[in-house]
Amino acid sequence: MKNMLKSAMLIATFASACWAQEGSVNVGSEGKQKWSPSEVNKVYLSACTAVQREFGNSIVRPTIALVLGADKDAVDFNKKTILLKRWDRSLFAEGVVILAFQDLLTPQRRMVITNRAMNLAQATVNVREITK
Repeated sequence: MKNMLKSAMLIATFASACWAQEGSVNVGSEGKQKWSPSEVNKVYLSACTAVQREFGNSIVRPTIALVLGADKDAVDFNKKTILLKRWDRSLFAEGVVILAFQDLLTPQRRMVITNRAMNLAQATVNVREITK
């Protein structure tokens, strides 16, 4: 009985961890735009995985919105929304990469990188300045 309870707890823990890792894409369409939900999901997961592999092993799955039929192709950082005139998998992937990277680069991590850059700038000296 204890083993079954432990197994159930373990399964529930793994299931909740997997569920928490999944972001989502909410698609809205202006007019008669056509898109494939499976293609949207495939491109989304591929872009998130690429960011994850390139910039660290933290799982990145931002919840984003995709608006098809927009006036222009753009990314709204504040609303985490990708605006596309029509479905374009390449532009969508680019938007997901941008928003996933934004999620990965937390304000704390941004400050660490900024401080490291400032320390490096202060630690280097131009050779011409030494001879003066």
